[in-house]
Amino acid sequence: MTLPTHVTVYEVGPRDGLQNEAGQVPTEVKAEFVERLLAAGLPVVEATSFVHPRWVPQLADAADLLTVLGERIGDRARDLPVLVPNDRGLDRALELGCRHVAVFGSATETFAQRNLNRSFDEQFAMFEPTVRRARDAGVEVRAYLSMCFGDPWEGAVPVEQVVAAGRRLVDLGASTLSLGDTIGVGTAGQVGTLVEAFAAAGLGPERLALHFHDTYGQALANTYAALQAGITTFDASAGGLGGCPYAKSATGNLATEDLLWMLRGLGIETGVDLDAVVATSAWMARQLGRPSPSAVVRALAGSGS
Repeated sequence: MTLPTHVTVYEVGPRDGLQNEAGQVPTEVKAEFVERLLAAGLPVVEATSFVHPRWVPQLADAADLLTVLGERIGDRARDLPVLVPNDRGLDRALELGCRHVAVFGSATETFAQRNLNRSFDEQFAMFEPTVRRARDAGVEVRAYLSMCFGDPWEGAVPVEQVVAAGRRLVDLGASTLSLGDTIGVGTAGQVGTLVEAFAAAGLGPERLALHFHDTYGQALANTYAALQAGITTFDASAGGLGGCPYAKSATGNLATEDLLWMLRGLGIETGVDLDAVVATSAWMARQLGRPSPSAVVRALAGSGS
């Protein structure tokens, strides 16, 4: 089967990677993290989230971070994606001139209640004005859909339920839909089945991204299956940082370096400097005071990671 010749790596480390950190990471460190990732050639770096500080204290400095980044990298900072959970979050993003936002939905009832304090159906009503206002302001909107392969409370999630939820998010106005294996239980066979089901519902691979977690060590196998299905955008976190604060069984994201190593071996272009990303993750590991979870970082950076 023919694989894509080019893949877009959507870097989520500064937001999804750091959101679970117990110790507060200084704003200046976060800013340098973002700058290093951009300098490594990553085309998209998700900077932060305008979620209420009570829910994710680590990201309470979202406005300060974007201000610092604007001072250091200029107008380019406005194109860094930010997560906005609701209208209040969007207000803050628009005030800072952000041109790219994301909303975060759930494919299951239980996670919608735990993560958003809304029912499955109510979440779409909450997102509707946010997405509409963002689009009216000329802002690009990405939609994340979590629990697409399994839910720790509900178990296996029916494919048709995932497709219906994703279709509703796109119909609200999201330009891209990122399908999340939030707790890392997905398998390669499930990936192909899900992508095919979305295609049958009118959402081809060009509208989708995949967001894998490596809880069961399946993230790279799942990525390969997604490549075979025609997916060309993958979310990844530098150094394999991250998880999900509302799903305790969600371990680290797919490491950007592990993804890049595999793609390089397949001859797939990304435009990203693997060595620079490894150096960045080794640097961040030192800031956090622990080794990087990424196998490739540990192999290439050695004791420096």
